[in-house]
Formats: sequence, C-alpha cells, structure tokens
Amino acid sequence: MSRLRIGIRLKLLLLSLFLFAIPWLGYQYVWELESYLRLGQEQTMVGTARAVATALHERPTLFDNQAAYLKDVKPGTDLYAHKIMQPIQLDGDLSDWQEYRHLALEYGEQNLIEPVVDYHPDSLHFTHMVGQFGPYLYAMFDVTDDKVLLRPQNSLRIDRNDYLQIALIDPQGEFQRYIVAPFKPGWVNAYQLDPDINSVKPLRLETRIQGDWRITPKGYNIELRFPLEMMSSKIAFAIADVDDQKTRLKRYSVGTANPSQSDSLGTVLVPSPEIEKILKGLKYSNARVWVVDNHMRVLARSGSIHSSTGVNTDDAYAKNKSWWQRFEQRWLLPLYYQILTKPPADFVDELQDAYALQGQDIAHALAGKPDSLWRLSSDNKAVILSAAHPIFLDDKVMGAVVVEQTTHGIRTLRNKALEGLFHVILAVMTLGTLALFLFASRISSRIRKLRDQTESAIDQHGKIIGTIPASHTGDEIGDLSRTFHSVLGKLSQYNLYLENMASRLSHELRTPVAVVNSSLENMALEDQTDDSKQYIDRAQQGIKRLSKILNNMSEATRLEQAMMVSEQEKFNLTELLSGCIEGYRMAYPLRQFKLDMSITDTSMMGSPELFAQMLDKIVTNAVEFSAEQSVIRFECTEKAGKLQLSISNQGGLLPEKMQTQLLDSMVSVRPQGESQQPHLGLGLYIAKMIAEYHQGKISINNLHDNSGVMVTITIVK
Repeated sequence: MSRLRIGIRLKLLLLSLFLFAIPWLGYQYVWELESYLRLGQEQTMVGTARAVATALHERPTLFDNQAAYLKDVKPGTDLYAHKIMQPIQLDGDLSDWQEYRHLALEYGEQNLIEPVVDYHPDSLHFTHMVGQFGPYLYAMFDVTDDKVLLRPQNSLRIDRNDYLQIALIDPQGEFQRYIVAPFKPGWVNAYQLDPDINSVKPLRLETRIQGDWRITPKGYNIELRFPLEMMSSKIAFAIADVDDQKTRLKRYSVGTANPSQSDSLGTVLVPSPEIEKILKGLKYSNARVWVVDNHMRVLARSGSIHSSTGVNTDDAYAKNKSWWQRFEQRWLLPLYYQILTKPPADFVDELQDAYALQGQDIAHALAGKPDSLWRLSSDNKAVILSAAHPIFLDDKVMGAVVVEQTTHGIRTLRNKALEGLFHVILAVMTLGTLALFLFASRISSRIRKLRDQTESAIDQHGKIIGTIPASHTGDEIGDLSRTFHSVLGKLSQYNLYLENMASRLSHELRTPVAVVNSSLENMALEDQTDDSKQYIDRAQQGIKRLSKILNNMSEATRLEQAMMVSEQEKFNLTELLSGCIEGYRMAYPLRQFKLDMSITDTSMMGSPELFAQMLDKIVTNAVEFSAEQSVIRFECTEKAGKLQLSISNQGGLLPEKMQTQLLDSMVSVRPQGESQQPHLGLGLYIAKMIAEYHQGKISINNLHDNSGVMVTITIVK
C-alpha cells in the first residue's frame, strides 16, 4: 500500500490554515462588541423612557377622564377609540373601516340587556367599533337582523321599531340619552330623549349626532359621528330589535352597556391629544414611544418600529461609484453575506394597530419598577428591545411610558465592522497564502532541481557520469547542495579507482602468473616422481583458473571501450542466428538447438559481433543450467514494431525475486562447487549492456509450465 505523498507546498498550505484563527478571533471580538452595544442600547432605552415619563409626572390633566381611573376594564363595555388615519365617509358603506375591521368586537347573547323573550342569534347580533379622527368620535355597527322594521311615516313614537340608543355623560356630568330611529334608510340624526329614564319621549333633534343607515341583505349598517366635546368618557350603545309588525314591541336589546342606567355605562378611551403633542417631538428620537394607562391601554404613540433602528446608518453610496465600490458590491459583499445576515426591513409588526399592550416590562413598570424586555417579532426576523418606566401622579402609578427599538442599527454597525474586518482579513490571507505558496514553490523548485541534478549525475546502473554544481546560497538547501557536490566528487574518485582496479590488477598479475606458468612448464620437462608430477599438474590448473579470472575481470571494461568506438551497421538477424546456432551445435554437441523464425524481414542496425557475443553469454548460461540432450530453443517474433528474440531452455528454475538482480554485475546463482569454471556473475550483465547498446532490453523469467527458463530480448527495429 503506497503512502500518501505530501509535498512542502501542501504542508505549508495546511500550516497556513492556522491563519484562519485570526478572522475567527476578529469575528468573536465583533460579536462580543455587539453584546456590549446591546447593553448600552438597553441602558439608553431605559433612560429615554425615564426622560419621557418625567415630562408626564404629576400632570392630572392628562388623566382627567374617568376611563383612566377604572379599577377593571370590561371588554366590550369599556371601549377604545382607535386612531383613524382618514375621515370616514358617512354613507353606510363600511369599506372605509376595512383596514380596522380586525379590531371590531362581536356583540350577541353575552351582551343582552333586559331581554323580554328568548334570544335567537339569527334574530340580532352585530359587529361594532369606535374610532377617533380629529375632534370627532366615529362609530360603526354591522347589524345582522332577520327582520328589519323602520319607523312608520306617521308615527310619533320612536321606540316601535328597530333603533340605536346612545347614552353618555356630558362634560357637565349630566346623563344624556339619544335614539337613532329613521323613517327610511339614508342620512340620520339622533333624537335627544327626556331626562326621565322611564320615558322615551323625544325632546329635540340632535344634529351634532350624524350618520347613515343602510339596509343590507343580512340586516343593516349604521355609521355615526359626533363631536368628542359632547361627552366626557362614559358612554353606551345599544340596538333594540322589533320584529312583530303589528304589536311593534321590543323583543330584546344588545349593547355595550345598559343605556338606561347612568351608573352602568361603560367608558371609551380616546387617545390623548395632549400626550400626543408631548410625544410629537420624539418622532426624531429614532424610537417608537407608547404611553399606556394602568390597564395597558394605549393613550398615545409616536414613531414607527420599522424606522426605529436605534442607530442612524447611512447605506447610501455615491452616484459615481469607484472601481473598488463596484468590486465590493458585486463580488465581496455577496460573499460576506453568505455568513452575515442583513437586518430585514419587511418584518411583521404585530403591534401596528394595537390599542393595548402586554409584557413583563410593562407589568413591572405599572408596579412601579422600570424594566426592559427583549423579544422577537412574530415572524422571527427582528429583535425588538422595549423599556418601560412608570408615570406617577400623587405617588400613584397612572400609566407607563414604553420605548421600543429594533437592533437593526446595531446589526448594521456590526455588519459594517465585519465587512471592514473581512476586507483586511481577506487581503492578509490572500497575500500571506500567496507569499507562503511562492516561498514553498521556490523551496520545492530548488529541491527538485537538486534531485534532478543528483539523478542526472548517476545513470541507471549506478555509474557516476556527471557532477552536482555547488550552490552559493547560504541556507540549508545550499549547504545540502555543497555537501552533495563534495560527496559525489569523492564517490566519483572512488568509483574510478574501482573501475580501473580490474585492469590494473589484471595487468599487474599477468607477469607473475606468466613467470609461474613458465617455471611450471620447465619443471614439467624434467624427470619427476609421481608425487611431484601430481603437484605440478595441480599448480598448472590453478594458474589456468587464475588466468581465466583475470580475462573475465577485464572483459567488461574492454567491452565498454569497444562499444564506445564501435560503429553500427545494418545486418540480418536471421543470418546471424543461423551462423551462431551452427557454431553452438559444434561447441555443445550434447545439446539440441532449434530456431523458429515467424518473420521474414529481420534486418536491424547494430554491431553483429557484439550481438553474437551477447548470444554467447546467454547460451553459455542456458547450457550450464540445462540437462544433456535437452532442447535450447530460439524463437524470433515481431510485436508492435519491435523484434522479440526468446531463448528458452529446459532445466532448473530461477530463485524467486532474483529475475531482475541476475542482470546486475557480480550476481550469480550457481551453487558453490558445482562448476569447474570460475564465475564472477558478469555474463548476463555483459549481455544487458549489449542489448541496451542496440536500444533494447533483456528480461529473464521462468517458463509458464515451470519447466525451465526463458531469456527475452526486445529490440526496436
């Protein structure tokens, strides 16, 4: 299994990943800074709420209506006059109320007033709400009545038909009652009733109470308005249902409260114009401000939560953007905002039309303790901070000031800070990584250059054929280069000594060997005893063996010199093989030699003498490792434009993992004492040198059936 190779450049690149700790630390620092900004925003909001509350302390005129002093608020009885943005057109068409319809209340069985008969929901129920625009109070009634009876044209009674009754306390504290009972649909005014609560006699037409009565498929609609100056804060509305056209008796009434009893009237809370004037200047405070009474009902408000970001941020760019701004907007910011989030401008404000608030901070403020609260918008897109502070009147809490802001400003500032931080980090990371990459590339190129110089200085056989230039740089790689240069020089001298040692040794030993050999020959000519003659024969055999060794030692050197000066010529391989095989048959009569030629054109470039010498070395090994009368087969084929000559013999097999080593110098697998001839392991090495001279290669393998060995020579034609 090969090991994963990791270069210096990759290692330095992996090491440079630690640089990402810098942006992470910067990112964490900005988030920590945001938490401190939020804490500061919270303190600022509490201070703003305190400042607004200070302007409202001890001002009883702001809370002079009876609705502000209620101990308990009854839904449906104690009404809230919602702020209307545009005046309502009094035409009986309720489309002007459409955007406020979700604030309307349903009135039915639970709002019955002195019923005469059993109640049936289909007989009478209605939807009702009141609103305030300018100095007027508007009221809307969407009535469902299975049978609508209007006032007869000749009737002086106003209670023998369906009618709307209004009861209120005027600014002088007087209890006043009014009835709206038209002869026909259309424009209506109210009749003021006799002060006697048991009487329904009309005194006069009250033209300040104006409206319209419109018949609908399910009943009728009523739209009214009257000046706020007509009333204090106590009021009640009730609709009477008359279905029997003969008796014209009232079946029952459904209303907000009993309009016949002054002490049972409900209240209507109208947003305070005085408080709104005080809050008007706060619309520049970049916050939404509420003032609520002690029942958490809204008395006044100022500002919009969508624009209450807490911090003024200018996102506008110059019209003529620079190349950097264009590049930043097109490429960098989209990349950054894969991580960052922009504060959304379209989050849902669930308190947009609220007439009552709730929350732990407001509850604490109404208990006399300032408090703040973090909350999410209903769509979880915005974080809203609210701070509440109590409003005191004679040491009694009369309401609270609630100030709200989103964290959009802080988030925008955080994003701006992170954008700048990312700019710097991206520049540092890019330049740092590029510098490390160039530095690693420079080191790698120098190391690869040193490697290439080392490989080119030594050939594939281990022979030193060149040198390594000494580097003049003063770093470790330069020191390594100079060391390689020195070591290679010393190895070159040593290898040269070893290369010349064979020829020197052969030259130096030939003279003493010749002297010994001639002395032995002279001694052999004299009369010798049997013992001395035996000794002389053994000495002569030893001298011949020593001479053979000297010849083999110098053969490789002579061959290299011969290949250097030999000129290649074109020769026919078939003729060469045929001649050599005839010679082998004569030299080795105990072996059989066969030649199989499957191609006709066997011409090639090279040296026939050297090629024949290569064959001699291979055949010598084949003969020595084969049995007598066995076949040594020569087979010549052509594959992919290359000549392939195979020489196989039957006999012993090659040892495992020795096929490639047998072609090296001084390698032999012959058992000791098995051969009478000296072997230095140079035969196949010489054959490999000759094959490479002919631009070929030689390989040795066991036969597939393990019956012998095959030597394959592949040469390019």
